[in-house]
Amino acid sequence: MTTLQIDIVSDIACPWCAIGYARLEEAMKALKGEMEFSIEWHAFELNPDPSGDGEPILPALSRKYGRSEDDMRANQSQMMEIAQGLGLNFEKLQERHTRNTFDAHRLVKWAGEQGKQTEMKMACFEAYFGRAENISDADVLVKCAESIGLDGNQAREILASERYANAVREDEAKYQQAGVSAVPAYIVNQKYLISGAQEPETLINAFREITSEA
Repeated sequence: MTTLQIDIVSDIACPWCAIGYARLEEAMKALKGEMEFSIEWHAFELNPDPSGDGEPILPALSRKYGRSEDDMRANQSQMMEIAQGLGLNFEKLQERHTRNTFDAHRLVKWAGEQGKQTEMKMACFEAYFGRAENISDADVLVKCAESIGLDGNQAREILASERYANAVREDEAKYQQAGVSAVPAYIVNQKYLISGAQEPETLINAFREITSEA
């Protein structure tokens, strides 16, 4: 059976990244028995500034995209509906603040060594979009780690150190140099780029095309 390697470039602060992965999961389920998948997550920061306390998401998005807060609220509401249909918790999507995710990415790297990279990513999505928690706060991140069965004390030690910082920076530089400027982005077999939170059918067709070429 063919195995596809999918490198996912994403940010924990990106709602479309959570939606995109839920859609990817549906595509992978539909292709069970036809192909296998190996997933690895890579870091991207939508808000690379670690200073400041973050600001409410709606005015921040309004300023970033040059659109009204009402437009942004409608846009977020639409995302909440899509997420609900995929079984994702986006309950507090509009109540969150902008956050830097560098430390969260470090813990995702560590969780990967424990075979729990995807679980850590999902726990962070749930904390940020479902509960509007401060995803740059060590206590929040430790709780995310503990919720998937990882050692909270070890997570706290990592956050208090510089461990995995270089791995995250190298990740970011590598994919920026490769031309990834928006997330989510999927690199299949280190050769084919699929951009955006594509529908499951689109992904299924793309994966079949890639395997037929291989």
